[in-house]
Amino acid sequence: MILEWLIAPLDPARPHEVGIALSWHARFMVLGWGILTPLAIIIARYFKVLPGQDWPRELDNKFWWRSHWMTQTLVLFLTAIGLALILASPQNTGEAIVHRMLGYAILVLAAVQALSGLFRGSKGGPTDPRADGSLRGDHYDMTPHRLLFERVHKGCGYLALALMVGAITTGIWTANAPNWMWLMLLAWWAVLAAISVYLQRQGRAVDTYQAIWGPDPAHPGNRMEQQGWGMKRPEFHGRSYEKQREL
Repeated sequence: MILEWLIAPLDPARPHEVGIALSWHARFMVLGWGILTPLAIIIARYFKVLPGQDWPRELDNKFWWRSHWMTQTLVLFLTAIGLALILASPQNTGEAIVHRMLGYAILVLAAVQALSGLFRGSKGGPTDPRADGSLRGDHYDMTPHRLLFERVHKGCGYLALALMVGAITTGIWTANAPNWMWLMLLAWWAVLAAISVYLQRQGRAVDTYQAIWGPDPAHPGNRMEQQGWGMKRPEFHGRSYEKQREL
């Protein structure tokens, strides 16, 4: 009985009949935006300093950075394939129109994300000095260029994440997907939401600037307001930075 309900479509009054192109469009988009994208955002937000990392003696751990950009590059690749498939099989129902509008809005945000990443500016700082030994860089100095990038990149990213929920739910409703698909997606999102709440309460949303360069007030970004909501600038065992450097 349970198995029959799981494989049955959500709306028993409508058949679950989609072509090959539409079914693969759904698979690529759900994998990219419903599974990988929120995971990449969680990694970027909560794993700038890894568990067991001896921060601030060990700085600029690039696990989060590599994981984020490689995952999001894969998402863009899956999105391109999914877009090509849906263009070959247009839908004209009311639900599909809403789904399409949300989908194209996400595509615009994805393009902005990719372009903003390319034009995020120079890094600078002790780990990326210029040829003349200067530490100057858009990120290290937190220039207006860098501040604009952070607001655009983070803002568009969270907006795309919110629109993704609407796009996927309207898409699988239009396709009248079986119940097990809804349950799997809802379970995945619930697990990620619970993990996010837990990591946020644990103070794992470490300020990017300090994760890279540490809390020394000599770094110009540490004398500025931190960027992003709910971010943390942790102290090292409650000691001042001057005492930390003596250890």
